[in-house]
Amino acid sequence: MSYLVFARKYRPQTFEQVVGQTPVVKTLQNSLKRDRVAHALLFSGVRGVGKTTLARLMAKSLNCQEGPTEVPCNECPSCVEISGGSALDLLEIDGASNRGIQEVRELKDKIKFMPTSSRYKIIIIDEVHMLTNEAFNALLKTLEEPPAHVYFIFATTELHKIPVTILSRCQRFELRRVGSEELSGHFHKLAEMEGVELSKPALSLIVREADGSVRDGLSLLDQVLSYGESTIDDNDVVEVLGLVKREVVLSIAEALLTGDRSKALSMLADAFGFGMDVKRFIADLLECFRTLLLIKIGNCKQLLQQSDEDTAQLR
Repeated sequence: MSYLVFARKYRPQTFEQVVGQTPVVKTLQNSLKRDRVAHALLFSGVRGVGKTTLARLMAKSLNCQEGPTEVPCNECPSCVEISGGSALDLLEIDGASNRGIQEVRELKDKIKFMPTSSRYKIIIIDEVHMLTNEAFNALLKTLEEPPAHVYFIFATTELHKIPVTILSRCQRFELRRVGSEELSGHFHKLAEMEGVELSKPALSLIVREADGSVRDGLSLLDQVLSYGESTIDDNDVVEVLGLVKREVVLSIAEALLTGDRSKALSMLADAFGFGMDVKRFIADLLECFRTLLLIKIGNCKQLLQQSDEDTAQLR
């Protein structure tokens, strides 16, 4: 069997497995339980926070033989087909590749027909903001008075590009960036499942680089676990991801703060010699100064984005 990357291998198959989106998940489950699901849903948020995953889970829940239900069984033909990407009544469309009015007209022709084998015909349009204005306009009437057997689920990373006329016809859900503690717990659990011991500093680096995105973090974790052995430390993460070592950033920050410009320039030259990513270094240095400022102000623990170990080192 071909290798599955972590983002696909560990894609949530139930609402309970979705990481860091508790308010949205609770709202969706309650709407299913009370039969109050809108016929047009819109998920927005940065990359990799669960928009497509939630769209597929809603498709499962609506068409599950046990449902509509807030807990899809993952065993009936409908759930299995959706998981395997072979469901005839689930159309997943890439908004960037099918953005014109002709594609929307063809879609409207398709939804006139009843579902082939499921309860509902479900249309998922990813990156919906890429549709043209003409395509959006062609959807207006359908969204306002959708057929009873059709559900639309949209996903976008750029909510501001979607016309207000479309937004007003959808039930909107804003997915937030996932918090560091939630990402840390999730990645630690997955590393254990893979039989790899991940040190705390290594885990902190992966979480920091993920920047609130579960998918980005899973890709980094996958890469790091492929590089290392049964035990992974922060040096392994720095090496494989090409990061600037924390000690280097702190040393340069200290040299700048003490006015030792020659030492700072010398260390910068050495870092550049090892192929340091300039943008990454600037971001790390700014984050270091931000943390120092928050420590000096005091009572700002909730604003700190560094790990406890890094914060203690800066103190």
